Amino acid sequence: MVFGRKSIKIIPIACLAIALFCCLFVARVEASTLGNGGSTGDRPLLTVERLQAAIASPVARDGSCTIDLTHLTIDLRPENGEFRDRFYETLQTALNPTGTPLGLDLSDSLIRGPFIARELGLRTPLYGNALAGLFDDREREQLARDRRRLSQLSQLSRSLVSTPLEQAQIAVFRQPLKLVGTHFEGATQFNNTFFLDRLEATGAQFDEEADWSQTRFSEAAIFGGTVFKQEARFRGSIFFEKAKFDSVQFKGVVNFQGVQFEESANFDRAHFFQLGDFGRSHWRGNADFSQSQWDDRALFTRGKFEKSLFLTDIFFNKLASFREARFSQSVNLRGARIMDRLAFSDSIFARGAYINLAGFSFDSEEAKITGDPGQIGRVLAIPNLQGNETLLRQLIHNFRQQEQIADANQIDYMSQSLRDRNLRQKLLGVNVNTASIRKLIEIGFSRSQAEEIDRERQERIFGNLSELLTLKAIDLATYIKVRDRAIAAEALFLGAWLRTALTWCGLSVLLLLSRYGTSFGLAFGVGLVAIAYFSLLFWFVDRYRPHVPKPVIPTRLETAWMAGSFAVLAGMGILAIFRTGQHPWLTLICLATLTIPVPAVLTVALYRQRAHDSMDRSYFVEDGGMRQLRLTIGRLPVIPRFGFFRDRHLPILWDRRWNWLNYYDFSLNNLLKFGFNDIRVRDEYLPGLISGLVWYQWSLGLLYITLLLWTLSRTIPGLNLLIYLK
Repeated sequence: MVFGRKSIKIIPIACLAIALFCCLFVARVEASTLGNGGSTGDRPLLTVERLQAAIASPVARDGSCTIDLTHLTIDLRPENGEFRDRFYETLQTALNPTGTPLGLDLSDSLIRGPFIARELGLRTPLYGNALAGLFDDREREQLARDRRRLSQLSQLSRSLVSTPLEQAQIAVFRQPLKLVGTHFEGATQFNNTFFLDRLEATGAQFDEEADWSQTRFSEAAIFGGTVFKQEARFRGSIFFEKAKFDSVQFKGVVNFQGVQFEESANFDRAHFFQLGDFGRSHWRGNADFSQSQWDDRALFTRGKFEKSLFLTDIFFNKLASFREARFSQSVNLRGARIMDRLAFSDSIFARGAYINLAGFSFDSEEAKITGDPGQIGRVLAIPNLQGNETLLRQLIHNFRQQEQIADANQIDYMSQSLRDRNLRQKLLGVNVNTASIRKLIEIGFSRSQAEEIDRERQERIFGNLSELLTLKAIDLATYIKVRDRAIAAEALFLGAWLRTALTWCGLSVLLLLSRYGTSFGLAFGVGLVAIAYFSLLFWFVDRYRPHVPKPVIPTRLETAWMAGSFAVLAGMGILAIFRTGQHPWLTLICLATLTIPVPAVLTVALYRQRAHDSMDRSYFVEDGGMRQLRLTIGRLPVIPRFGFFRDRHLPILWDRRWNWLNYYDFSLNNLLKFGFNDIRVRDEYLPGLISGLVWYQWSLGLLYITLLLWTLSRTIPGLNLLIYLK
């Protein structure tokens, strides 16, 4: 190819233009990059002259005089050592004058190189009272505790205390420190610092390690929206007022070991990218971690929570450990999600403390809740059944997999209790779909609210009570007031109402008499009371016949033995009921309803009858052929008609001092289906009322032994008593 002379002259000019364009482009990119990282382009570089000018003309902010170092680039890198030394020396002297101290505002500034905050504070020895007037009583008490702790550590081992006690110092900031939007490119050291006024670091960014160990915050400490890109250490720090870490991003390891929060602490919407260690932390106020996200382990081992702990809508991707923690009030895990283990082993819950699991979710096959067997199940709580049916099944499966049968049964009991409450509300609650306006007003709605409900239900049926909140006239306070007295469901017709009522009655009996088959102690206590009651009743109708030609009346000694044994046996049963029952008085009322009305009617009618034959002999007979402990599941309470059996079964002996034991033996045969003697009622000259009384007890015995065996099969893993009793 051949080029002309003009073309040859144009080529160098074009190359020069392209090179100039590339240089401008690179410069623009670098400027943009530096701007994004906090360059000096829009943040002027702080010089000694500018620093002195800012010190000479402090500004008034939030009620205090403040040195304004905002929107600046502060270069504290080692290569700028001369300025760094002048910066710390000049600013430390200015912040701590003899008179009124000054605050410091570094908002929206870029700080390059390591930042040592304690170099700016008023240095004071940990020992001595030279500056005691600067502190209030609580702060002086804390200083005294710090001194005692260092002294104990020094006595334990000199290697634990790097600085001699007489040389130990702290740095005091007497006025507010503002770090709003401040960007720290290097490592920061705020350790061993005492902030007497508030600290505000909203939106700050720490690119390297941030050390806040052994720091004291007398006023509010605000870190909302702060980003910690590397490790953040708050080990051993104390927050005397509110601590706000909402929306903070902890991209490195977080160390809050041994931290004390004297007031509430908010970590809501915080994101923990790596390990978060809050071991041995002490929370005197509410701790709020709502909607926070934990990508790595969360450790609250040996923590102490004196108020409520809020973990609402939290997400744990790995282990969340609360081992050996102490909880004085509730732990709210409503809507929480876990991917791994949530551990409450060896934790201590105060009376009334519980874990709210409403809406809780197991998001993986490895997800599980662990705790001390027999304890963790009692502290878990779910307020309502609707929307939590799957969760309840998962919790039962969770504890059965760990062979914690008592905890699985406790969750099953909770589930059935919630079902019982739902059935009761269906029967007795006010249905907002069918109730009149007057009835709606009676349960707590205002007239305008009731009228709006009436208009809305003309167009649609409320399927859930929470749908009322979609109405403009219904507020949350009204909903909370009426939710226990109202329901939202289709109307029940007579047949459906009767089926629901029978289901509710049966379920209530199972819950009251055996905690739905989860408490053998409760079921056995109920049996003891029933045995004592029926034994006394049969003894009375058999041994007390005053209106016959030859009155039959027991001796005083026999009466004393019977009354005493009844009191002991019934007392043991009642004690078991009160120790194991959730509602012991309702259990006793339920038992009395089953055992007293029918026998009382039959007994009163019996004593109104005329005399009959064989009034001088007992109604009860025993098998005289043998005495042995035997099972009597298939035995009926009346002897057969065949004469051979009449010859073998003889009337029990009234003239023996141990005769009162026969009535207990008879009740054992009928209720527990085993006894020492085969005692039945005779088939000749037997009043029909006595026969009815015996058959009623025998029928209750069938139901009771079924309940007892069912309870045993649920409380003892792998046991099927029906196989062994064939």
